[in-house]
Amino acid sequence: MARIAVGGFQHETNTFAPQQATWADFERADAWPPLLRGKELIGGVAGFNIPVAGAVERLAELGHEIVPLAWASAPPASYVTKDAYERMWALFDSDLRQLGPLDAIYLDLHGAMVAEHTEDGEGEWLRRIRGIVGTELPIVASLDYHANLTPDMARLATALVGYRTYPHIDMAATGRRAAGLLDRLLKDRRPVYRAYRQLDFLIPLVWQCTFIEPAKSIFDLVGELETGGKSHNQGIVSVTHTPGFPPADIAQCGPALVVYGHDRETVDAAADRLVQAVKAQEKAFAGELLDPDAAALRAIELSKKATKPIVLADVQDNPGAGGTSDTVGLLAALMRHKANGAVIGMIVDEDAARAALETGEGKVMRRGIGAVVGYAGETPVEADWRVVRLGDGKFTGTGPFYGGAKFQIGPMALVTDEASGVSAVLACRRVQAADQEMFRHVGVEPSKVPILALKSTVHFRADFQPIAETILVVQSPGAHITDPTEMPYKHLRKGIRLRPMGPTWNGAS
Repeated sequence: MARIAVGGFQHETNTFAPQQATWADFERADAWPPLLRGKELIGGVAGFNIPVAGAVERLAELGHEIVPLAWASAPPASYVTKDAYERMWALFDSDLRQLGPLDAIYLDLHGAMVAEHTEDGEGEWLRRIRGIVGTELPIVASLDYHANLTPDMARLATALVGYRTYPHIDMAATGRRAAGLLDRLLKDRRPVYRAYRQLDFLIPLVWQCTFIEPAKSIFDLVGELETGGKSHNQGIVSVTHTPGFPPADIAQCGPALVVYGHDRETVDAAADRLVQAVKAQEKAFAGELLDPDAAALRAIELSKKATKPIVLADVQDNPGAGGTSDTVGLLAALMRHKANGAVIGMIVDEDAARAALETGEGKVMRRGIGAVVGYAGETPVEADWRVVRLGDGKFTGTGPFYGGAKFQIGPMALVTDEASGVSAVLACRRVQAADQEMFRHVGVEPSKVPILALKSTVHFRADFQPIAETILVVQSPGAHITDPTEMPYKHLRKGIRLRPMGPTWNGAS
């Protein structure tokens, strides 16, 4: 039995988003737990589909003593404030110095955190931890699929283990894999070699989905390399590929991979094979994007013969990638073309949600909804909104991505513009529309509506693709810019292509 410290600090930073991640964002619960520290961490994460929950469960099964540190996450947004970063570090610093000696550390990290004072949030975190525990103590961290896996992260961690699905249905499973690897490293006590590689082009999030090609085949190869290396005793113990998070204006933005094993030549060969596989698929990372009016008109036409919902993905206003979840480009287009029966969710407008609560079910409120932040100069959509159903925002997710998540997102409402027949789900906190319970909570059965518009890029596919007739990808204004060539980068490393087969970035103009 080993004494293994467990903790985490999670944030996906879109440096182009209009809202920063503050300490209050890390403290409170949303779809995931609030800030947890010490003994409360163990019970506080139980049942959630998050890496730390899987790691805690697996370490307990293996008989290790779990030494809980602190864990916190905040919704994707712009830079983590220096205040938030340093407050969280103060908790880690105190606990690591007081709770030793330790045999190992497991960390639940994202991999795309950027703070006001450091562009490599996780690399700096690992550097500080190493300053306390030394260079030899095993540290294994799980990473999000969208990590911008930096050289410092690879150098400072003993091993990094990333998700293999997008939508992320394997988050807890990744924590279990990371814990299992840590257990193996402690028992084997053999030298571990690392092969780290970076790719030279950015991949838009919308085309990183592992449900479809080319990412599906690439991640099939990731699994093959790892299991093949183990089954043939070739010395490979772990393979991770992270396609990256393009809305991060940092030097190390972009896809990367890392392979670990006991034979240096085998590890290098596996890394090189995976690099070539990704490069060979570069042209395939593309697809059709529709403007809001074209999407609304096509959805209306398709819905006339469809037996299942036409799903519209409002990808650029995805709160899971730093979007504000309140833009109204797609909502206005659906109303303009009278897409009767269409439902869009979720529009994060706390004032409108509370106004609906005050108005009461069945009554009409004349006001604007959405465009709270006013991204791209948008203004709220004015209409006579009938309050159809109210909810308190407390429910449990049931889909593959949010399954087990205990939502606490404030008052919610389903409101309908009777002139067009278009409805909107209002909420108070930013949560990606990736679970059908968000709609059922306010009386909408997603499988029964003709057109369903979701503020999500890919995660919605886990729960909604099975009920969809077809999915249309919409490029409406939002803070998560889909095409990296449209982002005003200043800090990328020179030579990286801004999209597959796209132009090379050679410095800010």
